Amino acid sequence: MEDKRGWIGVDLDGTIAYYDGWKGETHIGAPIPGMVSIVKRIIEEGDLDVRIFTARVSRDDPEEVAAVTKAVQAWCREHVGQSLEVTCRKDFQMVALYDDRAIQVLPNSGELLMHHYDRAMERLSALGDE
Repeated sequence: MEDKRGWIGVDLDGTIAYYDGWKGETHIGAPIPGMVSIVKRIIEEGDLDVRIFTARVSRDDPEEVAAVTKAVQAWCREHVGQSLEVTCRKDFQMVALYDDRAIQVLPNSGELLMHHYDRAMERLSALGDE
């Protein structure tokens, strides 16, 4: 197997799987088609690994972690077409994270990317008013 350049983390609940409240550690919601398509495309391109990034495996009980991992991997086989690694830890090979709670910060600046987006949208809107 060739070395890949890194990996992309994809949050489980609310990002790739629909989340409408806690229903147990191994209950996983329906797939979110848009995100499933993105994951499949990344896998097809083959440059990066994809891992499911979830706090569900941050527990101290190894049996709970094993049960959750097994459930997530089965869900991935059914909806993504293959089992994916499941983790709750970032490392230096992680190149991106898709998550429903994240707010991106411009590197080394402390500036929120959404502020740049908001300013750009205001400028575009002003151009439309001219």
